[in-house]
Amino acid sequence: MEKDLDYYMSLPYAITVIPDPQSGSYVAKINELPACITQAESLPELMNMIQDAKRCWLDSALQDGIEIPEPIDLSDTEPSKFLLRLPKSLQRDLAARAKLEGVSLNQYMLYQLARSVGPTSMQGPAQDEMAATVAG
Repeated sequence: MEKDLDYYMSLPYAITVIPDPQSGSYVAKINELPACITQAESLPELMNMIQDAKRCWLDSALQDGIEIPEPIDLSDTEPSKFLLRLPKSLQRDLAARAKLEGVSLNQYMLYQLARSVGPTSMQGPAQDEMAATVAG
């Protein structure tokens, strides 16, 4: 299969939407395509604009011979275990905090890591508007 603009446009790239509560506008970026970002006043407009930004980004990359990353397939990721060396003082502080919260150190660390990555979904009116845009 030829990897042309239509091929890349059909791929399911992850889009991050960031609402701005102060202005009511939104920013969207495609995670795998560096600097592929746009902004709009509404979610329907944002979805159109991010597709346009994606098309322009991909078209420029193809013309310039830049390697285009394909979407990351997260469906095949499995829970994993990893070893992390901590200074004794940090481990002591984390264990004390976990105990204060009434959870295991493992649960506390998982919570803190998840929190640092950020929300995985929007809440409230932005989420409702996004759902209606995607469904409609």
